[in-house]
Amino acid sequence: MKKILLILIFLIITNNVYSNGKILKSGFITKSADVKKGMDIKDPKNKIIIIYNHGQNRNDKAIKSECVWINQIINQASLVDEEINGKKIMVYNFCSNDFAGDMSLEKGWNFKTLYKGKHKLDKRIEKNLELVEKFVKIGVPRKQIIVSGHSCGGLLTLMLLAAHPDKVGGGISYMQACFGKLSSKYKVKKVGPEEAIAKYAKKRPGGAELRQRQIDNIKKSNSVPVLAFTHPKDKYEGLLSDWLEEVPGVKRIVISEDFKINGKTCVVKGDNWQEKVSQRSNGGHEMNMGLCFQYYNPEILNFIASRLK
Repeated sequence: MKKILLILIFLIITNNVYSNGKILKSGFITKSADVKKGMDIKDPKNKIIIIYNHGQNRNDKAIKSECVWINQIINQASLVDEEINGKKIMVYNFCSNDFAGDMSLEKGWNFKTLYKGKHKLDKRIEKNLELVEKFVKIGVPRKQIIVSGHSCGGLLTLMLLAAHPDKVGGGISYMQACFGKLSSKYKVKKVGPEEAIAKYAKKRPGGAELRQRQIDNIKKSNSVPVLAFTHPKDKYEGLLSDWLEEVPGVKRIVISEDFKINGKTCVVKGDNWQEKVSQRSNGGHEMNMGLCFQYYNPEILNFIASRLK
């Protein structure tokens, strides 16, 4: 009975901490990390629109109850109203989890059989392109639209810019990944990338083939204007991200090996809670959510400025 009571208390506390921090709507992010629905833009010719794409907790499934938490967009909010050449930044939180890929019935992050049809990421790219055209129709210059994203959203960003570099001004990718914790699960640090991927391909040939196909399509593009952040202790693709160095146009920033940036410990805050980014859980996968990541804001602003020329 006492154990049940403790579990109930934990669930109540957890619900109180996290319930108000969940955001399930698309819209513009405010400086206070809220999201306002709608696409109203005053003076669109003098706005820079960053489209922010969330990750995916489940690979190919349709999910209507997941988008982002406040702590995941606080650093995005810090970019709001920053000016570049007299043009103000607006950040649009884009929820695109409510549809499935063509093989969504197969469970898990990885596929044992070869993937046929459109993966969920391909469909999310199509949704992004539709959103871009809406912004262009409103009057936002195409080169002033930047696609960004974290995790699966980061991979989506690279895929979109590789296939459609003329549709937007550029992209910002944070910790690209969409096939589970490959870096830690297959012990990349110990055995090396080649042996790790070989083991992954033997266990999940469909997932390995799809991942490699996506990477090959990105690498064969003539130019992929993306600023990409990675972290070596990211349990997902941390030590499997060197292929980014081979992609024309990509500027990669490898965040320090510890969980500090510019000497400051990374702490994720939001909705009355805070947590240090550490090796626990996903490792460096959430480094871009720590407040110390704002150290890179000037780098991000300089990248965007370079894409407006």
